[in-house]
Amino acid sequence: MTLQSMTGFSRATGEANGTSIAWELKSVNGKTIEIRLRLPPGYERLEQGVRQSLQKRFARGNFQATLTIGKVGGGTTQPVINEAFLKDLAGLAKRLQEQFGTAPASADGLLALRGVLEPADTLETEETRAGLDAAIFGTFEHAIADLAKARQAEGQATGELLLGHIDAIEALVARAEADPSREPASIRARLAEQVALLMDASAGLDESRLHMEAAFLATKADIREEIDRLTTHIASGRALLAAGGPIGRKLDFLAQEFNRESNTLCSKSNAGAITAIGLELKAVVDQFREQVQNLE
Repeated sequence: MTLQSMTGFSRATGEANGTSIAWELKSVNGKTIEIRLRLPPGYERLEQGVRQSLQKRFARGNFQATLTIGKVGGGTTQPVINEAFLKDLAGLAKRLQEQFGTAPASADGLLALRGVLEPADTLETEETRAGLDAAIFGTFEHAIADLAKARQAEGQATGELLLGHIDAIEALVARAEADPSREPASIRARLAEQVALLMDASAGLDESRLHMEAAFLATKADIREEIDRLTTHIASGRALLAAGGPIGRKLDFLAQEFNRESNTLCSKSNAGAITAIGLELKAVVDQFREQVQNLE
């Protein structure tokens, strides 16, 4: 499965029986799937189908879908006169004139009354409406397919960045593991030096107790477990990216684990070199997590 970013844009157009159709789809990052629709008046009937199509295709993201309906060539359809309604209005106007002496109704005045002139599409049959709806949904499917391609292209680029960050994390872990300060002899030498300084400062200190505390601190300062866990997380990250699909949440959790181990590495460090590596590791993990937020 391929990776998908949650950011993308697409536009698809079509037409049916002289009606032009245009869909625009936009998606940005989101914790879940949220959909906002902009449909022309009279097309609210399409809302459920549009939502279902997006929910079926995508797992996460904030979506905005905009439908524009017009006439092919930019022209307008001549309105249709509701003759029965016009006749009733003319008769009413004549009775008012005879009974109350009102001014006679003019043709343009009657035509200007609401409901006398009706757009042609308000008189469409069930058959023509069904045909138009089918064309609208067909165009919408093209827009969805193009949006998915855009999200996949960005997802692939993001995946390559994440693999680069994982490589950098692995290199830093290898540096920490190979650092001379982790050698037992080096640790003993530093602790012995600290114990000697304490003994010189106060002759009343218990030398055996100091050596016991030094041994305890040496054990506590060992970062073997952190290195092993970081190595395991590196393998997990590569496996997730290779599998693809909607893995954004899993990678976000993995980023938290990377960050936790980086913090522990810094807190347990007993050498400036290891501290520097830990801080550099935290910076790379922050970059990793920032990129992860873009993935579905």
